[in-house]
Amino acid sequence: MTSAFPLKWPTNRPRKQASQRKRAKFNREAHNGRYAEKKSLSVADALSRLQSEIDAVGGRYPVISSNVELRLDGLPRSGQREQDDPGVCLYFDLKGKPMALPCDTYDRVADNIAAIAAHMEATRKIERHGVATVSEMFAGFEALPAPAAARNRTWRQVLEIGTSGPVLAENVEAAFRHLAKKAHPDAGGSHETMSELNRAREEAMKELGV
Repeated sequence: MTSAFPLKWPTNRPRKQASQRKRAKFNREAHNGRYAEKKSLSVADALSRLQSEIDAVGGRYPVISSNVELRLDGLPRSGQREQDDPGVCLYFDLKGKPMALPCDTYDRVADNIAAIAAHMEATRKIERHGVATVSEMFAGFEALPAPAAARNRTWRQVLEIGTSGPVLAENVEAAFRHLAKKAHPDAGGSHETMSELNRAREEAMKELGV
């Protein structure tokens, strides 16, 4: 999972006022040598929970967007005070569709990340009863579609691959990696551009039978 700073909130999702946010009860057990005690989750703890849930539903290309400042390696910088805006949003692809799961219910970044993980876990449990699939239950969280002009571009145009001649899977992967370095939110790009690249790669691989 990668992180993106600052927070990019989905335009179609309302925000909570600071007075509406509440203290969460997400905790972890810590052993002090004599007994186990409950401690507040750290951002790292919450991200670990979230990654497990993303893997469980088959999510790809996850990006967690928040106002937590990052180190050069993309991990949260330690020793930060709690953010004035603790909202977070998880962007990821689920079976080729871009998803956005935002949360600003709680007054700590770590707890909002943990809340997204808890939501995903609850969704998976519902699927076990056979009423609906994970994809169907996440349908309400699909990110806004790309502009019409972007949707009409072929995967060759998006990946900047010639419109004629044979193309190998290795060519697609190389083009994707090259463009992703610039399109990724961590590099100054946008979630929309990255999602378009992801879709183009999926379409290309499907056409190539990979």
